Amino acid sequence: MSNITFTMLKPDSVRNGNIGAILDKIIKSGFIIKAMKFTKMSNEKASKFYAIHSERPFFNDLVEYMTSGPIVAAILEKDNAVNEFRDLIGSTNPEEAEEGTIRKMFAKSISENAIHGSDSDENAKIECEFHFGADEIY
Repeated sequence: MSNITFTMLKPDSVRNGNIGAILDKIIKSGFIIKAMKFTKMSNEKASKFYAIHSERPFFNDLVEYMTSGPIVAAILEKDNAVNEFRDLIGSTNPEEAEEGTIRKMFAKSISENAIHGSDSDENAKIECEFHFGADEIY
């Protein structure tokens, strides 16, 4: 069990003006921001980040969506961070997400689901290192 996780506020969250409200919910849920940046992923970077899905039929649409505008990438700290954050963000499908979760509150659809959260401690480490250098983490 790790105490860090990675998250991205996706282009729809940024476009819809939800950065502040989502970050407020994350902080009020006890997470500490260890690193954060407002950035835009290139096609190459998005393709590499989502390489695990490269054979899936939605891959090209996913890359196009993730490069359609800026994102907010962040490393968060809390005991049992991955599981606690997965509970906070809710189901990928906002219609199935529990009331009060970030996706229930801010996501429009499965494809525009507002936020990413690491799905395992191992992937959290990989995703954090993919987006941040050691000198960017506090």
